[in-house]
Amino acid sequence: MGSPTGLGVSRMRLPALYALLAALATAANIGAQDLLLRLYQGPWHVAASVVLGTGVGLVLKYVLDKRYIFRFRARSAAHDAQTFVLYVGAGVLTTALFWGTEWSFDRCFGGDRLMRYAGAVLGLAAGYWLKYHLDKRYVFRVAASGAQA
Repeated sequence: MGSPTGLGVSRMRLPALYALLAALATAANIGAQDLLLRLYQGPWHVAASVVLGTGVGLVLKYVLDKRYIFRFRARSAAHDAQTFVLYVGAGVLTTALFWGTEWSFDRCFGGDRLMRYAGAVLGLAAGYWLKYHLDKRYVFRVAASGAQA
């Protein structure tokens, strides 16, 4: 008998695994932001750091989710690219939530870097919760026959 989720991971372990992978992607995101801010202080330095961190976290989270959460295997490079585009599309709303929270904390706390990072972590946590549900329903779908859409 397969796992209750149909994904090879028990219902009890799936949230913990997803949270761990989200924490890894969050650390990569914040780490990339912090590195850029240490190296660059020019115009738009905060915006540039958020964009870089988002890109790093996005790619890492896609690879981790695809393999460990959804056990998704693309049929080809084109299918993988199509799936990534869907993944990014599902992430537009969640990225807006993340960015809005991070920038709100930045503004509310007068540009304090640690408080901006706290806003980023809060926004990422809420965004990842929503993202899982969007990905499960629209990105990494499993057809009734068991073949991945």
